[in-house]
Amino acid sequence: MGKVEDLAAAYHRHISVPWQRTSSGAQRVMLVVYEKEAERALRARIGEFEQATLRAQHAWKLVDCSKWFSEWMAGEEYRESYFEMPELLVMKLKVDFKRNIVRRLTEQLEQADDNTVVALLGVASLYGFVRVAEIIHDVERAIRGQLVVLFPGTKNGNNYRLLDARDGWNYLANGITLHGEGTPL
Repeated sequence: MGKVEDLAAAYHRHISVPWQRTSSGAQRVMLVVYEKEAERALRARIGEFEQATLRAQHAWKLVDCSKWFSEWMAGEEYRESYFEMPELLVMKLKVDFKRNIVRRLTEQLEQADDNTVVALLGVASLYGFVRVAEIIHDVERAIRGQLVVLFPGTKNGNNYRLLDARDGWNYLANGITLHGEGTPL
């Protein structure tokens, strides 16, 4: 088996454990951590994760946020000005873009029932615009089943670093890696 298939098998072991229905939203988050260089391979084999979910008798809903920034920017009235003076965009990103992401993900979570895995793919596309930790925190109340964040980066203890690029954040989600603590796919 390849690395993605092995990671999907590790994910299956986690997702197959009975879910506690009284858990808070924060306790219903899993981060599947893999090397950033494996993004294309993971995307090509995303069906492995769906099949693992279905074998565990849960529903699967894939949410790809890769195009969310470009879609949001295309709808901005002053987008040309932002390209000329990117510093004007900083506040819009922190407020409007973040709000847009939270709204879109919350809608997807609210459409899912308490037996559904909502898998968030494409979080690398958010790097530099918003912090994934803030998005997860803001949608926790809407999680009915499980939120699985496919996370290109590293995990060291409870500290997660997106794309290995910036200081990480400490989060108590269930981290799923191939080789235990601190080692992604």
